[in-house]
Amino acid sequence: MAAEIKTLKISSDSRAMILFERFGFTHTGQANISVSSVSVDSPGASADPSHLGFFLLSEESLIQVLIELQQTPSFCVLKSKYITHLFTFRDLYPPPRSSYEHSYPITYPNEYSLFFANCAPDSAVSMEVRTELYNLDGGVKDYLSAGLTQLPSLYFIFSVVYFTFFGVWIFVCLKNRKVVHRIHALMALLVIMKALNLLAAAEDKHYVKVTGTPHGWDVLFYIFQFIRVVLLFTVIILIGTGWSFLKPFLQEREKKVLMIVIPLQVLANVASVVIGETGPFIKDWVTWNQVFLLVDIICCCAIIFPIVWSIRSLRETSKTDGKAARNLAKLTLFRQFYIVVIGYLYFTRIVVFALRTIAAYKYQWVANAAEEIASLAFYAVIFYMFRPVERNEYFVLDEEEEEAAELALRDEEFEL
Repeated sequence: MAAEIKTLKISSDSRAMILFERFGFTHTGQANISVSSVSVDSPGASADPSHLGFFLLSEESLIQVLIELQQTPSFCVLKSKYITHLFTFRDLYPPPRSSYEHSYPITYPNEYSLFFANCAPDSAVSMEVRTELYNLDGGVKDYLSAGLTQLPSLYFIFSVVYFTFFGVWIFVCLKNRKVVHRIHALMALLVIMKALNLLAAAEDKHYVKVTGTPHGWDVLFYIFQFIRVVLLFTVIILIGTGWSFLKPFLQEREKKVLMIVIPLQVLANVASVVIGETGPFIKDWVTWNQVFLLVDIICCCAIIFPIVWSIRSLRETSKTDGKAARNLAKLTLFRQFYIVVIGYLYFTRIVVFALRTIAAYKYQWVANAAEEIASLAFYAVIFYMFRPVERNEYFVLDEEEEEAAELALRDEEFEL
């Protein structure tokens, strides 16, 4: 959740193009760019300053520029008619200042990418760059991209919902304290962390929107996010194993899953911080995105195994213990849990990504809203399924249905 006022330092960078950030501008958009301490190292003759500069590029024009570069590899993108030219190093004040600052009004509202181009062969650039991108809606600076300006309100509303959720869960646990297990306490902790995570996100986005900087709320956001994500994966794994409500201990293979997932989530959180607090201008930014994606896929796959193991274990047990109705209820519950988890992971990883990809830049917040709605639905279903009640699905025994249950247990619908 990086701010939209950024101060960056580039050191001896020889990349032909550097992407600084993307921003959705309205018809009142402004881009304030300043550079200082500029130096260009070139082994041969001095680099032509007109071959180094900044420009804006819309998503629609990006394809045209790529075609130009493909047709003529030596083509300098600063000469393209498809870019919005800002300035080149020819506009810099002479040494020792070696600096430049200017504010550019955005003529056509769109989502633009801010690039630096270096068309001087074998040259490396060092400089300090300060970017200030905003929209002047109602005469007030809004530092959030046009498609994200609704996020503070969205996150705050959902944080209130989760605080209410937490209160209801505590009430249910107190009302049924005789059947409350340790997993229910972890579930309560998960909900309050989700609420605090959303509250920190709302404050972070609010301060970025108003001032351009998060005022420390980004630190709290990442702390709560880390705790919340680790708790989420832990709770799913523990519920999948039946820990505390079906058995008081974890098997070795289940412990190994936790020992794999938790360290991976630490790595994923580090990647998330690097991605959010830096930007595409750093050389390893794409690598960090790939690390985050890979770790997330591994963790999503890992949490499925305990659920599958529990279902298979219950099927084996049902053949010998003579408690068909109870085992049928447990199998039904775990199969439903398996389906819900798969559906949640699919929606939040695939569908939300698709929404972000296809939605117009002004409606990027819709993907965030869809993700939060899906998460709330997931929490509500899981907490309802595994709520503490005197007589629930785990312990249902109906002797009249034993024979029917035995037949159902032979049904292939419980095979995975």
